Amino acid sequence: MGFFSFLDLSQPQLKSELDISFDLTIPRTPLSNPISPITKQQCYSSRIPLEIIMMIMEAAYDEEDVESNRTLLKSLALVCIDWSFPAQRLLFRHVSLNSQAHYVSFAYATDRSTQRGRVLGDAVHTMRVSLDPNQPGHLSQLNFAEAVTHCPNLHELGIGLYGCVPPGDDIVGSPDSSRMRRPAPSFDEAAIALLRSGPSITSLRFSNWSENRQSITQLLHVWSSLKSLVISGTPPELPSPISEPSPCTLEKLRMNFQTSPSVDFMRWLLHHSGNTLRALEFEREPSTAVLHYLIHTHHATLTSLSLPSCSRATARVLDKCTALRHFSVEDAISFPVALKKLEPRVEHVGFGLNKETSMQTVLEAVKANESIQSVTVNLWNGGKLHRQLSSLQMTCALRGIHLRITNDIQVFRAIVRGAHMA
Repeated sequence: MGFFSFLDLSQPQLKSELDISFDLTIPRTPLSNPISPITKQQCYSSRIPLEIIMMIMEAAYDEEDVESNRTLLKSLALVCIDWSFPAQRLLFRHVSLNSQAHYVSFAYATDRSTQRGRVLGDAVHTMRVSLDPNQPGHLSQLNFAEAVTHCPNLHELGIGLYGCVPPGDDIVGSPDSSRMRRPAPSFDEAAIALLRSGPSITSLRFSNWSENRQSITQLLHVWSSLKSLVISGTPPELPSPISEPSPCTLEKLRMNFQTSPSVDFMRWLLHHSGNTLRALEFEREPSTAVLHYLIHTHHATLTSLSLPSCSRATARVLDKCTALRHFSVEDAISFPVALKKLEPRVEHVGFGLNKETSMQTVLEAVKANESIQSVTVNLWNGGKLHRQLSSLQMTCALRGIHLRITNDIQVFRAIVRGAHMA
């Protein structure tokens, strides 16, 4: 439902003669024994200054745990009038819109014609939306675009695009492969025009669960300001007819596709990123042609590379990446070969460790490489029982190298990405 179900203003009974733009204050009943004027003055003078309240809330706010923030901030917003609005501003830092009802509440709260609406709209930094025509009361393209225009400081946007089927034909729990074969309309001209008039997005996460392979190319031409791009789902294709290359100068690109995009698409996407691309991340194996094209084209600027696996052919071309400082491989069969190619300049390494992984090269690198600052290990398939794991722990401790060990691949990915962002 998203947190707008908690703050839904679409119901008439929530409206009053007072400012109701997400007003979370609780009506108070009169006290049976009224407080004397002196006590009132004492209470007023002892109130915590608003600036301190905001500093406390900011300190408690965790950018990495949005759900916990919502629970905390909803409680803080109900404490008293003074706490309500600062808490609401933090609640609006990250918003999710999944339905028409969510949009109606959000549009009312961020109405730019009111001071309160402008403040709440200005507070939005991140937005997640779901464009799924199969859902009752789904969010439309136009309402999505209008919501974006309410947020001048929005810089990070996540879009989930779903294909549609005739009524009654949708099957709950159907495989992703089936959902990805459903058609979805491209963004219409009115929505594109509104998006162009909105804020300059710098980070886009686009998950495409439809057979429309060109929606992403429309969005890339809207936001030439993009620096970070995460794309997953249906592999994109070149626009038809072929348009001018993407105007974006990307610094970070992450991809997750069952089948790899073409080299031609990557050339189109990164046409203006030759001097800016710093980080490449793959959650599924790209084609060898795509991976080697990216390494050969961007080896001079790449500082971070994350791969699900690393073949010997790929390991042999990594010595071209003279600027690489962060390197991680989830399935580390050829990791030792790659690590040799990257010594001594690599600073942060991550790898998957199973019972068959060769650790000797890694241990030698940790002992001899003065540049290594951190090592992240993902244990799987008996990796916890690897006979040289304790040697790695001891070596890192003696060298003062930060060693992090996990058995959760999602945690592993988050750690290695965090090391890159540090």
